[in-house]
Formats: sequence, C-alpha cells, structure tokens
Amino acid sequence: MNRKQIYNPDSTESVNDRKVFGGNPTGIFELNNIKYQWAYNLWEMMLNNTWFPKEVDMTRDVNDYKNLTDAEKTAYDKALSQLIFMDSLQTNNLIDNVNPYVTSPEINLILVRQSFEEALHSQSYAVMVDSISTNSEEIYDLWRRDMMLKHKNDAIAAVYQELASNPTDTNFLKACFANQILEGIYFYSGFTYIYTLARAGKMLGSAQMIRFIQRDEVTHLVLFQNLINTLRKERPDLFTEQLKADVIRMFEEAVKLEAEWGKYITQGQILGLTDDIVEQYIKYLADDRLTSVGFEKLYNVSNPIKWVDDFAKFNDQKTNFFEGNVANYSKGSLTFDDDF
Repeated sequence: MNRKQIYNPDSTESVNDRKVFGGNPTGIFELNNIKYQWAYNLWEMMLNNTWFPKEVDMTRDVNDYKNLTDAEKTAYDKALSQLIFMDSLQTNNLIDNVNPYVTSPEINLILVRQSFEEALHSQSYAVMVDSISTNSEEIYDLWRRDMMLKHKNDAIAAVYQELASNPTDTNFLKACFANQILEGIYFYSGFTYIYTLARAGKMLGSAQMIRFIQRDEVTHLVLFQNLINTLRKERPDLFTEQLKADVIRMFEEAVKLEAEWGKYITQGQILGLTDDIVEQYIKYLADDRLTSVGFEKLYNVSNPIKWVDDFAKFNDQKTNFFEGNVANYSKGSLTFDDDF
C-alpha cells in the first residue's frame, strides 16, 4: 500500500475513477466534482458545528470538584485522563497514519477537519484540567502511574501501530474498524461518567464541554462507518471470512477492555452505574456499531441508561446519537443524511 503523492501532474484520474485508497489523484482539490457526496455533506456539517472551548463556563465546576466524594473524583480524573489520551492519539493517527493513504480529496477534507477537532478536544480537556486541578500533571501523567490505564492505552494503540509498521489494504480496513470502536465505544463510554455526575447536579460545565465534544464525535463515527460501507462496495475482496473473524474479535476485546475499565474506575460507588449497567451499556454500543456496518449483533441487549440521550443533546438538535444518524444537529440548520 503506497502513500499518495502530494503533487501528481501526470495523473489523468477522473472523478468517477476516484477511490478511497489506491487511486491516482493529481493532488488538486477539485471540489466542484464530487464522487463521495456523503463526505462533502459531512465536511459542511463539521464546519457548521465549529465551537471553541473557552465558550464553556467552567466556574461552578471549581467548587463542585472540591465537594465530590473520593470515589467521584477518582472516576472523573481517570475518565478525563483516558479521554486526553484518546484525542491525543487520534490527532496524530489521522494525519500521520490514515490520511496519507486516502486518495479521495473530499475524504481528505473531512479527515483533516477531524484531526483539527481532535486537537480542539485536547484544548478542551486542558481547560477542564486547569479549572479543577492545582497540579495538572497529576491527571496528565496518570497513565504513568496507573497500570490499568497504561494497559488500556497500549491495547487501543495496537491496531494503529500495526498499520504504521505494515501498511496493507487489509490493515487499513482494520484501522477503520478500530476508529469506529474508538469513536463509538471508548469515547461514548468515557463521556457517560461525566454525564452521570451532571445528572446529580455536579460538574455541569464539564458536561457541557463533553456535549460539544460528543457532537463532534458523532460526525467522526459517521465518517468511519461510511468509509467502511464504501469500501464494502468498492473493495468487496477485502471482506473475507478472516477479516470478519478479526473484526468480531476486535469488538469482543474492546467490550472486555472497556467493561473492565468502567468497573475499575467506578468501583460500584458511582450512583446509577453498577457493574452490570456499565457492561450492558458497552455491549449495547458494540451491537449498534456492528449493525451499522453490516454485521450481526453479538450481545442483543437494550440500552440500560437511555437518560444519557438527554444529556448528550443540545436544545436545538434532533440527533439520534446511538444510531449514528445526524439531523439538524449544529449551530445552524444544516441537515445531513448519510448515504447508507
């Protein structure tokens, strides 16, 4: 698998010849002719959703954090530290590891935009940490001291590192599934711990920041689900029985990893998040992500914490966060319907 050329004047590739990867683009972003309309629609939605972390008032969280129980502080700190890692990883992964192989300019656009948004989320977490902590290094360096967190970080990064060291068509596709898991399971689970505190009237500024972040993550999830479904049509040869088995294994391992992590950081002491609820919610997310890309459900469980829906939404949105379909979800009124 070869990285695309930055400038390729000898190319005679037409719009209809464009491919997700393996194409022969000129390097010129000719956006008046689009092959993947879903990508350009998503690009416009991402632009319409632009926001900045300093728009969020974190004043009340300063006192709220001081009054959290020890268990609540532990869950908050560890969830935040995990989110910091994932957005840091994703910022670099998209630019250095995924986008160099994508040969469709309209998809290049949204990958670059997503990378910007992941970097913006890193700034958001910096604002949150600065608001609640007298020593920010305690949260930023938590992965060095907490071996459970370090283990999870290593596991998440493994598939991306496999693509970096061995860039093949199959490893690219696996990285797309890994992105779907990251955006649609790990992030969603992490957000839930913040929303749980907000449901009890605590850390409302943090919850509002997470709402903005999750609004971005919905588009990121749709992006990779559409990439996978596009490749299913464009490169059906990649969807072998071995690939399908590998994907199922990836999801099973992700559910196990995230369930263990959730139980570890809550310790059964966070109101509304028992061990059983944590595990069922993660299984529910996994099933939803699998069916969105043509796989069968693994767990057949319902959503045990539907109230999260209300915390994830803005008042001017009509968004089904758990189906990955976006409608009227932005500061404006742009409507996005994916092609699949």
